[in-house]
Amino acid sequence: MPAGPLIIKILVMGTLLLGFLALLTNIMPTGRQHLRSRRMLGLIKSPTSMVATVNDGEDVKVRKTEEEWKKELTEEQYQVTRCSATERPFTGKYWDHHEDGTYTCVGCGQELFSSDTKFDSKSGWPSYYKPVDKDAVDEIKDISYGMVRTEIVCSNCEAHLGHVFPDGPRPTGKRFCINSASLDFVKDE
Repeated sequence: MPAGPLIIKILVMGTLLLGFLALLTNIMPTGRQHLRSRRMLGLIKSPTSMVATVNDGEDVKVRKTEEEWKKELTEEQYQVTRCSATERPFTGKYWDHHEDGTYTCVGCGQELFSSDTKFDSKSGWPSYYKPVDKDAVDEIKDISYGMVRTEIVCSNCEAHLGHVFPDGPRPTGKRFCINSASLDFVKDE
């Protein structure tokens, strides 16, 4: 067999192997992968929707059962924050909201975004170029729907908030695209 076709076969097989390894890397659970994602893959069957982490001997995360979340949240809030649903664009109460204040997590009240960082992304969802604190949100690789994106969750209760994209304004260049159903708003005094 001539060297040309053999090299092509080797390159094709190598490409397929690398693709397979990349796929395995994307679906294997990691410490940063979202708890709901691991539950959906069947890797966790706990009735508790959240596992608390310990910091200097005290719990730092909200722990509730799925039934408790269902009682405290509206159906839409539950679907968005606990099941990673997405509200339709231009329908949420905060996409065209312009008051000064702080947007908080609907699940636990943690401060997430300031109105000072909100901008009109023309996407139909409230968008911010940074959270109030770098530790307010956690970023998780999301490979759903055939896309590779970065999911944003509340660092305190792991409520699904939305996604972050690299097409935002200065100074960060990021667009935190957030579901209104995952937010409450506290107006500045």
